[in-house]
Amino acid sequence: MINFDYIRTSTAKAAVEAKAKSASSQFIAGGTNLVDLMKKGVTSPEKLIDINSLPLKQITADAKGVLIGALALNSEVAENAIIKTKYPLLAQAINAGASAQLRNMATVGGNMMQRTRCSYFYDITMPCNKREPGSGCGALQGQNRMHAVFGTSEKCIAVHPSDMCVALAALDATVHITGAKGDRKILFTDFHRLPGDTPELDNNLSTGPGGQKGELITGIHIPANSFTKFHYLKIRDRSSYAFALVSVAVALEISGNTITNAKLAMGGVAHKPWRLSAVEKFVTGKTATKETFAAAANMAMEGAAGFGQNNFKIKMGKAAVAEALLQASQKI
Repeated sequence: MINFDYIRTSTAKAAVEAKAKSASSQFIAGGTNLVDLMKKGVTSPEKLIDINSLPLKQITADAKGVLIGALALNSEVAENAIIKTKYPLLAQAINAGASAQLRNMATVGGNMMQRTRCSYFYDITMPCNKREPGSGCGALQGQNRMHAVFGTSEKCIAVHPSDMCVALAALDATVHITGAKGDRKILFTDFHRLPGDTPELDNNLSTGPGGQKGELITGIHIPANSFTKFHYLKIRDRSSYAFALVSVAVALEISGNTITNAKLAMGGVAHKPWRLSAVEKFVTGKTATKETFAAAANMAMEGAAGFGQNNFKIKMGKAAVAEALLQASQKI
């Protein structure tokens, strides 16, 4: 780890200005991912900008939905009465991630900004286009059991590690951002990027359309909904503190036995939370049966392609989608 400067800011304006002045600076809140990356030499910011004093910890609801501040702790969000009552899918997903200790430190904004856990990305002696553009992707012909089956490129096949983000993608969340020239919003499904030719860019913060230098996430808004049945299914190697091999977030509205509205997203399968829009359209208007769910599961994995060690994710993905839909439909 290199020597670095450290400053504290008490306003979003001051934080944005400090970040914009230094291209190598990083915001820090909980630091549950950033500090690890610094220790391993994966990233070496010359300045850390502590944003913990910013007034961004609120969880407030109105008729239009709920606004969660970027500095709200994962544990606080998961245990919040509003979230547990009206957005239980998010609570389920957060509680499926990391460990209790990490959830007590990690913030919503930090969770969104966390980087892949690809072993080639973390090992600075190995090639990784995400860490060092142009160096190659070691996972393509190497150890790729945990890697993506959707949205890959020749430059990168890493997956996004967050559970929380899978639920937010399914729930049509919007990211609130502030920059030097003002505020803007990005649909959550547009916030994270596929690797393409620039896998070093994880998201559209500061780089996407309308992006500004030094941008800061201030909150997440989830619109009000009438879903009554939810399920977050996470398949992993062990039951605690393990990243998803495959995960599925499902929110359903069912009248009688007919699905009238559906939202689905997957984790562990792509460089970003993978929204299943075609599946949502397919199941809407259909009867909630195992046959419907099996057909939906087959559709969900259309276009998936493995790289050898992760080929099992295609079969696992089908089973996971079918099971998540079944579990959600049976919830009281």
